[in-house]
Amino acid sequence: MAETAAKPKPKAKPMPHEGVFEPWNDPNAKPLIEFRNVTKRYGDFTAIDDLTLNIYEKEFFALLGPSGCGKTTMMRMLAGFESITQGRILLAGRDIGDVPPNKRSVNMMFQSYALFPHLSVWENIAFGLRRETKDAARITERVEEMLRLTRLEKFARRKPHQISGGQRQRVALARSLAKAPKLLLLDEPLGALDKKLREETQFELMDIQEKTGTTFVIVTHDQEEAMTVASRVAVMDEGRLVQVATPPVIYEAPNSIYVADFIGDVSLIQGKASARPETPVPAPPVSPTEDPAAKAAPAAMPEVPVASAAPLPDGRAPAPNVMGEWLHDKVLFPILGRRPPTPKALSAPDKAPAVPEPAPAPPESGTPESPPELPGGGLAIHWADGLDPLVAVNGDPALAGRTVTLAIRPEKVTISRDKPATDNAIEGTVIDIAYLGNISTYHVEIAGGVMVKAQMTNTRRIAKRDITWDDAVWIGFSATAGVVLDA
Repeated sequence: MAETAAKPKPKAKPMPHEGVFEPWNDPNAKPLIEFRNVTKRYGDFTAIDDLTLNIYEKEFFALLGPSGCGKTTMMRMLAGFESITQGRILLAGRDIGDVPPNKRSVNMMFQSYALFPHLSVWENIAFGLRRETKDAARITERVEEMLRLTRLEKFARRKPHQISGGQRQRVALARSLAKAPKLLLLDEPLGALDKKLREETQFELMDIQEKTGTTFVIVTHDQEEAMTVASRVAVMDEGRLVQVATPPVIYEAPNSIYVADFIGDVSLIQGKASARPETPVPAPPVSPTEDPAAKAAPAAMPEVPVASAAPLPDGRAPAPNVMGEWLHDKVLFPILGRRPPTPKALSAPDKAPAVPEPAPAPPESGTPESPPELPGGGLAIHWADGLDPLVAVNGDPALAGRTVTLAIRPEKVTISRDKPATDNAIEGTVIDIAYLGNISTYHVEIAGGVMVKAQMTNTRRIAKRDITWDDAVWIGFSATAGVVLDA
């Protein structure tokens, strides 16, 4: 008797966010790197001030901040090139404060790449492995693996000066990964590349990091670079961590004016906050631009008279065609001969098809449609005397009565000649325009000399802008577009 095949069990449906790499949100996850109240001083100057931070295995972590904020000092302490004044640094649960650099499972890729000019690409990658083992077969296997990973196989015998800047960057990366470190530190690794090559290499770095599973910590002052490659970003200032979060949170929900202003473009409007009622508030009605009745029933098309040579109903003869008479008498007479004294009657034209009447409009309810309601709660920001307050429904009511700053990104601001039907509308004047190809950024001065940026996507090719310098315009944004920050 043949055996019946067992029915395959249905696959369980994935839970929401299942498989998303977010170990920092898992209370059971153990960090690979732990900074515990770390302080670093140079004489009277404090470079790192009581810093605590966790970085997890397989994470691509970015340290972002202006020059002198302490990000490179943090990296050098991780690598073992700087001592710790106070606190502890743990790597995989082990205190590495007294471990020399060559004994740590950490590698560092420098901004200058530090390649040996007299060695080939193959020999540069093999350099660190030869200091660790004498097994030639193992060295060859590992170097070939790194060449495949970084797509450098055909450049293996070339010297560094014989390859491009992007290829030298990949050689330095391959050499750093050859010893399979637990942690790879990258100090401004793409700073020497031009913009287009830098953008391409960012994705190569992400791909290599994902394939190897190595934890990457990158130091950069390039905001776009950090937002592109990192799973989390730490924004630093004067030796302290200002905010640590994912790139979307850093951009959309900055926790301070410093972070909002440092990451991307932002407009800052300051004012006095007051609490809004919790119940929804009707939005101010917008004046119609046309008669609704006229819009509902289109006007009848005027009848077009049809010319005919036959007598008209009232007995009058049709008017002669002067141009036709001249053309016949002066040009066509030798061919066609003399024309008859009365025009020949034409056949009746075909009757035009009847145009169907438009469907009757549904009966009105008797009451006009009510304007949309603004959500209740949040804050009203009184930013200029005599002008309507700005509405921010996501503002913390605890800030009521205090001076606050509304931070809003330019892509969330519309610009038009007419007053928009948005929750917030402000009149202003165009001061400057930045054309960037795919978008145009308008710098609009509003009351009090405050400058607000508005972006418009250039979705089609145009020869002339609708809005130009010195134009009076309106900017608008929704009640949820901005972030209210304590001034």
